[in-house]
Amino acid sequence: MLDKIKETAEFIKGKASGEMPRTAVILGTGLGSLVDFMTEKQYIPYSEIPNFPVSTVEGHSGNLIFGVLGGKRIIAMQGRFHYYEGYDMKQVTFPVRVFKALGVDTLFVSNAAGGMNKEFKVGDVMVITDHINLFPENPLRGKNYNELGPRFPAMTEPYSHELIAKADKIAEVQGIRLMHGVYVGTPGPTFETPAEYEYFRIIGGDAVGMSTVPEVIVARHGDMRVFGVSVITDLGGKDITDVPSHEEVQLAAQKAQPTVVKLITEMVSSL
Repeated sequence: MLDKIKETAEFIKGKASGEMPRTAVILGTGLGSLVDFMTEKQYIPYSEIPNFPVSTVEGHSGNLIFGVLGGKRIIAMQGRFHYYEGYDMKQVTFPVRVFKALGVDTLFVSNAAGGMNKEFKVGDVMVITDHINLFPENPLRGKNYNELGPRFPAMTEPYSHELIAKADKIAEVQGIRLMHGVYVGTPGPTFETPAEYEYFRIIGGDAVGMSTVPEVIVARHGDMRVFGVSVITDLGGKDITDVPSHEEVQLAAQKAQPTVVKLITEMVSSL
């Protein structure tokens, strides 16, 4: 793994011009248009990057993009990798390992999620304050490399309290309706049953999705600061009869894009 990380990082350094950014952003379903607000962009398709998987999900473009957002240089992943695509957890989280090798110390993650908090509405943006990991495999399972992080990393603050407070201040100034909640990570690819939505709510979840948690675990393993947001694209529970579809999830995520773009741009600018 160490050799693969080094090989990939060296390839990217050779391709990308300018100073390596210290901030990376992983853009989830329907949220890839953040790159439209970046300047000085340089695209590297995943298919050209050694050891990188290739995203197979509609709504995930599959590019690594270097550029400037909010006056700061960042790396953006336009599309991520999921466990349900058939990748193992080390493949899903490999880009985060490479970011760390490139010098990234702050990671922003976004996703589309189903809401079970009764106060949520479709289109709400939820700051992730914590998560519940229901994936069948932990990305740190197996041999631990001390160069990457400790054998038993603490997860008492998976999402930076400092960055959450910064987001709250920005939301207050910008007039953004910003919710807070716990994200439940599941393997997918099925949407949840009504009973599962109720179960996730009972155990402390506010929103559920099929990504993010593995990436955050690996980022914290490497001592990176993390800030996460979920766009609530559908609602679930025993009293909800609507049948979700991936197309509707994409559409709802796209409608929330201006809010997410504004929030993340302001946060990156303030780093």
